[in-house]
Amino acid sequence: GSKVTSQTESLLKSNAQLTTKVSEIDDKLQNSQGTIEQTNYRVDRLAQQLTDLQRNFEQIRSAPAGSSMPGGPSQTGTPLTQTVNVSPGSDPMETYQTAYRDYQKGNFDLAMQGFREFLQNNPASDLADNAAYWIGESLFSQKKYREAIEQFDMVINSYPKSDKVPAALLKKGYGYIELGQKAQGVVQLQYVIHEHPTSREATLARQKLKAVGIDNP
Repeated sequence: GSKVTSQTESLLKSNAQLTTKVSEIDDKLQNSQGTIEQTNYRVDRLAQQLTDLQRNFEQIRSAPAGSSMPGGPSQTGTPLTQTVNVSPGSDPMETYQTAYRDYQKGNFDLAMQGFREFLQNNPASDLADNAAYWIGESLFSQKKYREAIEQFDMVINSYPKSDKVPAALLKKGYGYIELGQKAQGVVQLQYVIHEHPTSREATLARQKLKAVGIDNP
């Protein structure tokens, strides 16, 4: 009767509020994750610069006065030049941070431009997989789901050990569902749960499956 209907409406309202809260928490976690990524990269970079400077100092200290650096006259001063050849305008981390800020502000075209520039100039960086992932997120945010799926595929195939793989798989599932390809989306979401069962993405995949009418363990 009306009592059951009222309870059902109340449950649906509570579920909608909970889903909204989960989404807000997810956004906050993504923002925090981006900041942590940047901090870790900067610490690694500073450690590498310190190592390079220490090595150069040892080479200079061990070389006889007035002589060239080991390896002949042509190498004199080369190591020192190598450690100071990064000008402020070409700092890779600055490029990454600017692109990430653009993503957070909703300037997705600018964000993709920055992340692509970072990838082109720093293909071996520890943040290359992250930059590739955020390009996918930018495309997804623009509702360019097919392009986003292709980008997430690139992340999965190019960086199979990346911690961004579960999120890329999850967003592929979301993308297929948005395109109306429910069966493919369901397969992707189930794959997230199967391959990364304890991840935050697995929890989100279960929620999405339930939302589209699929019960999954």
